[in-house]
Amino acid sequence: MSTPIARSPQPPNPPKLHPLLAQYLLQLAVHPLRTKALTSATLSFLQEVIGSNVAGLPPNQTPKDASPLSKILARYHVDAKAIKMAIYGFFVSAPLGHYLVGLLQKAFAGKVGFKYRVAQLLASNFLVAPVQTTVFLASMAIINGAKSLNEVIRTVKGGFWSVIRVTWIVSPLSMVFAQQFVPMELWVPFFNMVQFTLGTLFNIKVKKMRLAAARKEAKDRERQRAKEDRPSLNPRLWEAEPRTD
Repeated sequence: MSTPIARSPQPPNPPKLHPLLAQYLLQLAVHPLRTKALTSATLSFLQEVIGSNVAGLPPNQTPKDASPLSKILARYHVDAKAIKMAIYGFFVSAPLGHYLVGLLQKAFAGKVGFKYRVAQLLASNFLVAPVQTTVFLASMAIINGAKSLNEVIRTVKGGFWSVIRVTWIVSPLSMVFAQQFVPMELWVPFFNMVQFTLGTLFNIKVKKMRLAAARKEAKDRERQRAKEDRPSLNPRLWEAEPRTD
Protein backbone atom coordinates (compact mmCIF):
# COMPACT_ATOMS: atom_id res chain seq x y z
CA MET A 1 0.00 0.00 0.00
CA SER A 2 1.33 3.39 -0.95
CA THR A 3 2.04 5.88 1.79
CA PRO A 4 0.92 9.36 0.74
CA ILE A 5 3.64 11.99 0.68
CA ALA A 6 3.30 14.46 3.51
CA ARG A 7 5.53 17.05 5.05
CA SER A 8 7.41 16.14 8.20
CA PRO A 9 5.06 16.63 11.16
CA GLN A 10 5.66 19.66 13.31
CA PRO A 11 4.95 19.96 17.02
CA PRO A 12 1.24 20.78 17.32
CA ASN A 13 -0.32 23.87 18.76
CA PRO A 14 -2.07 22.48 21.89
CA PRO A 15 -4.83 25.10 22.22
CA LYS A 16 -6.20 24.18 18.77
CA LEU A 17 -6.11 20.39 19.23
CA HIS A 18 -7.45 17.78 21.60
CA PRO A 19 -4.78 17.11 24.26
CA LEU A 20 -4.40 13.45 23.27
CA LEU A 21 -4.06 14.32 19.60
CA ALA A 22 -1.60 17.09 20.44
CA GLN A 23 0.49 14.66 22.49
CA TYR A 24 0.39 12.09 19.68
CA LEU A 25 1.58 14.61 17.09
CA LEU A 26 4.28 15.82 19.43
CA GLN A 27 5.56 12.26 19.87
CA LEU A 28 5.39 11.81 16.10
CA ALA A 29 7.59 14.85 15.62
CA VAL A 30 10.08 13.88 18.34
CA HIS A 31 10.11 10.08 17.87
CA PRO A 32 8.71 9.49 14.34
CA LEU A 33 9.71 5.87 13.77
CA ARG A 34 8.73 4.66 17.24
CA THR A 35 5.38 6.43 17.10
CA LYS A 36 4.65 5.13 13.61
CA ALA A 37 5.60 1.59 14.67
CA LEU A 38 3.28 1.65 17.69
CA THR A 39 0.47 3.13 15.61
CA SER A 40 0.95 0.57 12.84
CA ALA A 41 1.05 -2.30 15.34
CA THR A 42 -2.23 -1.19 16.92
CA LEU A 43 -4.02 -0.64 13.62
CA SER A 44 -2.68 -3.90 12.16
CA PHE A 45 -3.96 -5.78 15.20
CA LEU A 46 -7.40 -4.28 14.67
CA GLN A 47 -7.23 -5.07 10.94
CA GLU A 48 -6.76 -8.75 11.68
CA VAL A 49 -9.56 -8.93 14.23
CA ILE A 50 -12.01 -7.02 12.03
CA GLY A 51 -10.94 -8.85 8.86
CA SER A 52 -11.39 -12.31 10.39
CA ASN A 53 -14.85 -11.48 11.66
CA VAL A 54 -16.07 -9.81 8.46
CA ALA A 55 -14.62 -12.53 6.19
CA GLY A 56 -16.59 -15.14 8.12
CA LEU A 57 -13.70 -17.29 9.26
CA PRO A 58 -14.75 -19.99 11.73
CA PRO A 59 -13.54 -19.33 15.27
CA ASN A 60 -10.67 -21.36 16.67
CA GLN A 61 -11.62 -24.36 18.76
CA THR A 62 -11.10 -23.96 22.49
CA PRO A 63 -10.88 -26.68 25.16
CA LYS A 64 -14.08 -27.42 27.04
CA ASP A 65 -12.45 -26.35 30.28
CA ALA A 66 -11.21 -23.03 28.83
CA SER A 67 -12.09 -19.88 30.74
CA PRO A 68 -15.01 -17.72 29.57
CA LEU A 69 -12.55 -14.99 28.61
CA SER A 70 -10.59 -17.40 26.37
CA LYS A 71 -13.79 -18.50 24.65
CA ILE A 72 -14.85 -14.90 24.04
CA LEU A 73 -11.43 -13.97 22.63
CA ALA A 74 -11.46 -17.03 20.35
CA ARG A 75 -14.98 -16.29 19.19
CA TYR A 76 -13.99 -12.82 18.04
CA HIS A 77 -10.61 -13.90 16.61
CA VAL A 78 -8.44 -12.14 19.17
CA ASP A 79 -5.77 -14.78 18.76
CA ALA A 80 -2.20 -15.51 17.70
CA LYS A 81 -2.84 -14.19 14.18
CA ALA A 82 -3.82 -10.82 15.56
CA ILE A 83 -0.59 -10.76 17.57
CA LYS A 84 1.35 -11.63 14.41
CA MET A 85 -0.34 -8.75 12.61
CA ALA A 86 0.75 -6.39 15.37
CA ILE A 87 4.31 -7.69 15.02
CA TYR A 88 4.09 -7.16 11.26
CA GLY A 89 2.89 -3.60 11.76
CA PHE A 90 5.64 -2.79 14.25
CA PHE A 91 8.64 -4.45 12.58
CA VAL A 92 7.72 -4.50 8.86
CA SER A 93 5.02 -2.08 7.76
CA ALA A 94 6.00 1.01 9.74
CA PRO A 95 9.78 0.84 9.14
CA LEU A 96 9.28 0.02 5.45
CA GLY A 97 6.94 2.98 4.89
CA HIS A 98 9.06 5.29 7.03
CA TYR A 99 12.30 4.67 5.12
CA LEU A 100 10.82 4.38 1.63
CA VAL A 101 8.91 7.63 1.98
CA GLY A 102 11.96 9.21 3.62
CA LEU A 103 14.09 8.32 0.61
CA LEU A 104 11.45 9.71 -1.71
CA GLN A 105 11.24 12.96 0.24
CA LYS A 106 15.03 13.31 0.16
CA ALA A 107 15.02 12.77 -3.60
CA PHE A 108 12.60 15.67 -4.05
CA ALA A 109 13.91 17.89 -1.24
CA GLY A 110 14.11 21.53 -2.27
CA LYS A 111 12.20 20.95 -5.51
CA VAL A 112 9.02 22.98 -5.73
CA GLY A 113 6.44 23.49 -8.41
CA PHE A 114 3.55 21.60 -9.92
CA LYS A 115 5.69 19.30 -12.08
CA TYR A 116 7.74 18.14 -9.08
CA ARG A 117 4.61 17.46 -7.05
CA VAL A 118 3.24 15.36 -9.90
CA ALA A 119 6.59 13.58 -10.29
CA GLN A 120 6.70 12.84 -6.58
CA LEU A 121 3.17 11.46 -6.63
CA LEU A 122 3.98 9.27 -9.65
CA ALA A 123 7.16 7.99 -7.99
CA SER A 124 5.16 7.17 -4.87
CA ASN A 125 2.56 5.21 -6.82
CA PHE A 126 4.86 3.43 -9.29
CA LEU A 127 7.96 2.84 -7.14
CA VAL A 128 6.95 2.83 -3.49
CA ALA A 129 3.44 1.39 -3.80
CA PRO A 130 4.44 -1.84 -5.65
CA VAL A 131 7.06 -2.64 -3.01
CA GLN A 132 4.67 -2.01 -0.14
CA THR A 133 1.87 -3.95 -1.84
CA THR A 134 4.10 -6.97 -2.46
CA VAL A 135 5.37 -7.00 1.12
CA PHE A 136 1.84 -6.53 2.44
CA LEU A 137 0.34 -9.42 0.45
CA ALA A 138 3.27 -11.73 1.21
CA SER A 139 2.98 -10.95 4.91
CA MET A 140 -0.77 -11.54 4.84
CA ALA A 141 -0.25 -14.89 3.14
CA ILE A 142 2.22 -16.02 5.81
CA ILE A 143 0.09 -14.76 8.68
CA ASN A 144 -3.02 -16.41 7.21
CA GLY A 145 -1.35 -19.81 7.07
CA ALA A 146 0.71 -20.10 3.87
CA LYS A 147 3.30 -22.80 4.45
CA SER A 148 5.35 -22.70 1.27
CA LEU A 149 6.92 -20.14 -1.03
CA ASN A 150 4.57 -21.18 -3.83
CA GLU A 151 1.55 -20.36 -1.68
CA VAL A 152 2.99 -16.94 -0.90
CA ILE A 153 3.71 -16.27 -4.59
CA ARG A 154 0.19 -17.36 -5.57
CA THR A 155 -1.30 -14.98 -3.01
CA VAL A 156 0.83 -12.09 -4.24
CA LYS A 157 0.04 -12.79 -7.89
CA GLY A 158 -3.65 -13.27 -7.18
CA GLY A 159 -4.10 -10.04 -5.27
CA PHE A 160 -1.39 -7.70 -6.55
CA TRP A 161 -3.19 -5.94 -9.41
CA SER A 162 -6.50 -5.59 -7.60
CA VAL A 163 -4.72 -4.07 -4.59
CA ILE A 164 -2.41 -1.80 -6.57
CA ARG A 165 -5.28 -0.50 -8.71
CA VAL A 166 -7.19 0.52 -5.60
CA THR A 167 -4.03 2.15 -4.22
CA TRP A 168 -3.46 4.10 -7.43
CA ILE A 169 -7.02 5.45 -7.20
CA VAL A 170 -7.25 6.12 -3.47
CA SER A 171 -3.78 7.59 -2.91
CA PRO A 172 -4.12 10.59 -5.29
CA LEU A 173 -7.73 11.20 -4.24
CA SER A 174 -6.87 11.17 -0.55
CA MET A 175 -3.94 13.51 -1.17
CA VAL A 176 -6.14 15.98 -3.07
CA PHE A 177 -8.79 15.77 -0.36
CA ALA A 178 -6.20 16.40 2.36
CA GLN A 179 -4.74 19.36 0.51
CA GLN A 180 -8.17 20.94 0.21
CA PHE A 181 -9.96 20.08 3.45
CA VAL A 182 -7.59 18.67 6.10
CA PRO A 183 -5.33 20.93 8.20
CA MET A 184 -1.65 20.10 7.81
CA GLU A 185 -1.27 19.09 11.45
CA LEU A 186 -3.97 16.43 10.98
CA TRP A 187 -2.51 14.86 7.86
CA VAL A 188 -0.78 12.00 9.67
CA PRO A 189 -3.92 10.83 11.55
CA PHE A 190 -5.97 11.29 8.38
CA PHE A 191 -3.67 9.15 6.23
CA ASN A 192 -3.39 6.60 9.04
CA MET A 193 -7.15 6.14 8.91
CA VAL A 194 -7.13 5.92 5.10
CA GLN A 195 -4.43 3.25 5.24
CA PHE A 196 -6.24 1.44 8.06
CA THR A 197 -9.44 1.30 5.99
CA LEU A 198 -7.60 0.09 2.88
CA GLY A 199 -5.59 -2.44 4.87
CA THR A 200 -8.74 -3.85 6.45
CA LEU A 201 -10.42 -4.21 3.06
CA PHE A 202 -7.36 -5.87 1.55
CA ASN A 203 -7.07 -8.22 4.53
CA ILE A 204 -10.71 -9.23 4.15
CA LYS A 205 -10.12 -9.87 0.44
CA VAL A 206 -7.10 -12.09 1.08
CA LYS A 207 -8.95 -14.05 3.77
CA LYS A 208 -11.96 -14.59 1.53
CA MET A 209 -9.69 -15.77 -1.29
CA ARG A 210 -7.99 -18.31 0.98
CA LEU A 211 -11.29 -19.41 2.50
CA ALA A 212 -12.84 -19.92 -0.94
CA ALA A 213 -9.77 -21.90 -2.07
CA ALA A 214 -9.94 -24.10 1.04
CA ARG A 215 -13.65 -24.76 0.51
CA LYS A 216 -13.09 -25.61 -3.16
CA GLU A 217 -10.29 -28.00 -2.23
CA ALA A 218 -12.49 -29.66 0.38
CA LYS A 219 -15.32 -30.09 -2.15
CA ASP A 220 -12.93 -31.57 -4.70
CA ARG A 221 -11.66 -34.08 -2.14
CA GLU A 222 -15.24 -34.96 -1.21
CA ARG A 223 -16.18 -35.54 -4.85
CA GLN A 224 -13.11 -37.71 -5.37
CA ARG A 225 -13.92 -39.73 -2.28
CA ALA A 226 -17.53 -40.14 -3.44
CA LYS A 227 -16.38 -41.48 -6.82
CA GLU A 228 -14.10 -43.96 -5.15
CA ASP A 229 -16.94 -45.13 -2.89
CA ARG A 230 -19.28 -45.86 -5.84
CA PRO A 231 -17.83 -48.96 -7.57
CA SER A 232 -21.15 -49.59 -9.32
CA LEU A 233 -20.36 -46.68 -11.62
CA ASN A 234 -17.31 -48.52 -12.96
CA PRO A 235 -18.27 -49.72 -16.50
CA ARG A 236 -16.29 -52.91 -16.01
CA LEU A 237 -18.65 -53.96 -13.27
CA TRP A 238 -21.63 -53.61 -15.57
CA GLU A 239 -20.47 -56.59 -17.66
CA ALA A 240 -22.46 -59.70 -16.98
CA GLU A 241 -20.65 -62.31 -15.01
CA PRO A 242 -20.15 -65.63 -16.85
CA ARG A 243 -22.97 -68.07 -16.18
CA THR A 244 -22.17 -71.42 -14.70
CA ASP A 245 -24.48 -74.41 -15.27
